[in-house]
Amino acid sequence: MSGQNRRRFLQSSLAAGATFAISGTKSSGNIIGANDRLRVAVAGLHGRGRSHYGAYARMKDVEVAYVVDPDTRQYARAIADVKNVSGRAPKPISDIRQVLDDKELNIVSIATPNHWHSLMSIWACQAGKDVYVEKPLSHNISEGRKLVEAARKYGRMVQHGTQQRSSGSRANEIAALHTGKYGKLTVSKGYCCKPRWSIGEKPQRKPPKELDFNMWLGPAEDQPYHDNLVHYNWHWFWDTGNGDTGNQGVHQMDVARWAIPGATLPKSIVSMGGRFGYDDQGQTPNTQVTVMEYDEALLLFETRGLVGKHKGMDRIVTNEFYTTEGMMKDGTFYPKNGGKPVKVQGPKVEVTPGGAFGSFIHAVRSRKVKDLNADVLEGHYSSALCHLCNISYRLGASVPFNSKTGSLGDNKEVVASLEKIRDNVRTVGHKLEETTYFLGRSLQMDPKAEKFIDDADANALLTRNYRKPFVVPETV
Repeated sequence: MSGQNRRRFLQSSLAAGATFAISGTKSSGNIIGANDRLRVAVAGLHGRGRSHYGAYARMKDVEVAYVVDPDTRQYARAIADVKNVSGRAPKPISDIRQVLDDKELNIVSIATPNHWHSLMSIWACQAGKDVYVEKPLSHNISEGRKLVEAARKYGRMVQHGTQQRSSGSRANEIAALHTGKYGKLTVSKGYCCKPRWSIGEKPQRKPPKELDFNMWLGPAEDQPYHDNLVHYNWHWFWDTGNGDTGNQGVHQMDVARWAIPGATLPKSIVSMGGRFGYDDQGQTPNTQVTVMEYDEALLLFETRGLVGKHKGMDRIVTNEFYTTEGMMKDGTFYPKNGGKPVKVQGPKVEVTPGGAFGSFIHAVRSRKVKDLNADVLEGHYSSALCHLCNISYRLGASVPFNSKTGSLGDNKEVVASLEKIRDNVRTVGHKLEETTYFLGRSLQMDPKAEKFIDDADANALLTRNYRKPFVVPETV
């Protein structure tokens, strides 16, 4: 697509008056010198966004030029925080499209709700900007693949917010596992067990005058405003979030997939769970177990939010790697049959230094995809796994807890996870014989095509209905 046609495409796909400058800027491909100042727009200022602008404001030759949020109540704190550190006050903007025409802007750093991640990143790539995008990279699988295509087509550096990819100790642990010295991997397990208790019910009402709710909704379907959407509990609604599996869980999902050599998407998926312990406005499960099958190993993922209040139901956010010879966790190997634990040793792996944000800035200057610790493609695959969990779950049927769950298999670790779910449900006061859960549909997948096999319902959930003009394009 020529620059002129690309500009026409972008203009027609956005609101009137929003245009992009694609060529002739530092951000559109000219070499950036080691001492050139990089100008950044941080989008999404509540919560994680503070980490974004805080990190950039402390960096030499990096300027937070814009802070972007449809809620003007977020501006004062963000401006003050950046100015106190860097001495420069960023310009507040409510609409990301208004900053993409700045020819001197190099980077868009995105900490918005999930439903904006891919579209905003694609727009930024098309406008010649590099991107740091928070986890999960996408709200659905199709738009994640479109972001990969946009990053490659426009030669943009796109780093995903899965920070463990910037951990040398984690990289060394995975490298040691891959040597086979500690046995053949059979199950790669991730835990996302953080306290996620009731969000209650919030009535529908007129949005606050400081909030541009239309812009906040963006690609999501039009719907009434309520206070459980803004600013955090949007995670627990399907239109805007992906549950805790796609929130905290994507970090551990990424590590679990990383442990399986060459893993992209699995060949089969099945999930189970529910929203137990309370009745509230949320939609996503607070409890979920998913089994994904690869040729090399199983990927097992356990999400439990009813933790932190009851004995034996503690917060657990970690990974475990089960092999034919034992189990590896947090850099220690525990041999079978009670052998003495040993510190994991293996080949040393170099990650780009500077942590998640520092390594990203390094890659922006080097223009080398290999310098990205968490490249867009890795982010796409790991985020997609979270979406697969949820697709199976959402296509499930309600069944009693006393029914068999044979579709999840009889692997020892899978059985243990299912029993932990039962214990958790009992602990919060439910009688299993009176409780139902969702047993997800068992799905077969073509990993290369990123499509389900002979399942129109599942394939429909690979994407969403976008609200104009906030549409992820078929051709980026």
